[in-house]
Amino acid sequence: MLAAAERASALGDGPVTLDGIELHPASASRAAEVMRAAGHAANVTIAEFFSCEPRPRYDAVVGNPPYVRYQEFTGDIRLRSREAALRGGVALTGLASSWAAFTVHAAMYLKPGGRLGLVLPAELLTVNYAAEVRRFLMERFRAVRLVVFHERVFPGVLAEVVLLLADGFDQGPTDHCELVKANNLDDVLTAPFTTWRPPTRSAKWTASLLSSTALNAIQGLHDGDGFVHLQTWGETTLGMVSGNNRYFMMSPADAERHGLSGAELLPMSPPGSRHLRALRFSTDDWHAIGDRGAATLLFRPEETPSIAGQRYIADGERLKVDQAYKCRVRRPWWRVPLVPSADIFLTYMNADTPRLCANEAGVRHLNSVHGLYLRAGLADLGRVTLPLGSLNSMTLLGAEMVGRSYGGGILKLEPREADLLPMPSPAVLESARDDLVARASDVEQALVAGTVIDAAAIVDEVLLRRHLGLTAREVEEIRAGHRDLYTRRIARGSPPNRSDVAAF
Repeated sequence: MLAAAERASALGDGPVTLDGIELHPASASRAAEVMRAAGHAANVTIAEFFSCEPRPRYDAVVGNPPYVRYQEFTGDIRLRSREAALRGGVALTGLASSWAAFTVHAAMYLKPGGRLGLVLPAELLTVNYAAEVRRFLMERFRAVRLVVFHERVFPGVLAEVVLLLADGFDQGPTDHCELVKANNLDDVLTAPFTTWRPPTRSAKWTASLLSSTALNAIQGLHDGDGFVHLQTWGETTLGMVSGNNRYFMMSPADAERHGLSGAELLPMSPPGSRHLRALRFSTDDWHAIGDRGAATLLFRPEETPSIAGQRYIADGERLKVDQAYKCRVRRPWWRVPLVPSADIFLTYMNADTPRLCANEAGVRHLNSVHGLYLRAGLADLGRVTLPLGSLNSMTLLGAEMVGRSYGGGILKLEPREADLLPMPSPAVLESARDDLVARASDVEQALVAGTVIDAAAIVDEVLLRRHLGLTAREVEEIRAGHRDLYTRRIARGSPPNRSDVAAF
């Protein structure tokens, strides 16, 4: 409020009415005291923001709303926040953090032509639940400007922030954003801005963070025949849902201990995806991890279980496994619905980047990974070249743009998002097949060493430089874009400083 008063005085537009809303009584009293000491008249209402009916009478609304994640943003206040957002025409999902509803509710206090200035988490640009907020901003405002920072703005606070500066309320829509890339607060007023047009008003704004060279290179790859979406190669689906992996999945040693026969057991990729970080998962790999105690077998009897199978089913009923939801709604409860063996596994939760791993073992998979089923005519080429070809910087960057970030900085990829992953086209991988296979052992060594970036550098040289003709600068800009988005994701996954939520 003090900054707003000082700015209004500098503009010399005459008397200004300043109103504030603050939940915490002591903070509200302190704010009023500070304003009086500075010689400014201000009204500070002690209230919970979403309980206040917005009156569209203000020329400007400024603020730094609390960033409370959905797990902690519960109860009546969450209900009121969603009702407030609905008044603005925005339906928020159950995953929305508090700032999303704050943004919409704050805008509803503006009169036509008003301006909105908020300090928001960088999630505004990237998360799926903010899609409706992005649409709201572009539909209701004449101009939307975003200021992003390379450095942390608040010392000691890990949350990455952006400044949202929206102008001309109820004078929209706009089809573009103005983006200011500043190093720190000192650069805000002098840093140049660029114009960026998202493909739709609700689309993620992640690409706005990339350099113009990277964006041009990406567009060129998509406009030509170099890259396609993963759905061109095949269909990505969820894996099998057992209802209780601890019960249904077992190691070969466990199966022997229970006396279960091979006819009642299905070979499976074990839960998780740590074992799928190479280019292929072979039968030897499957046997090896089973011998080490991994759960590589699924209990799934036919119509009449063996005596040992009946005993195991009885054990499950004593443990109330049959009462789990997925078990309770199927008949019989112990027969897990099957999903066909996939051509390629696609990792679902990733600390670094999604991996494609050829399913040479021919085993089935659980819903901890996705299955890619290659289209007719592409199966032979895809199994050999797609896990290799996907390890390029364009695909790594694309994963950061289409995936979603979760706790700990984990990148999650649902099947509909995986469909949009940029992949080398069949024509490109056909032409590059021999060159890629010749470097496969080098790529595998890099993966074993845990250096995905080194593996991508090998593939980049073959695909992006040699076969697609990108310049060294274009490739480096794509790599830099991936590094930037990856770093931002990891930073967003760090636990927030408690000062992020103190105002709430």
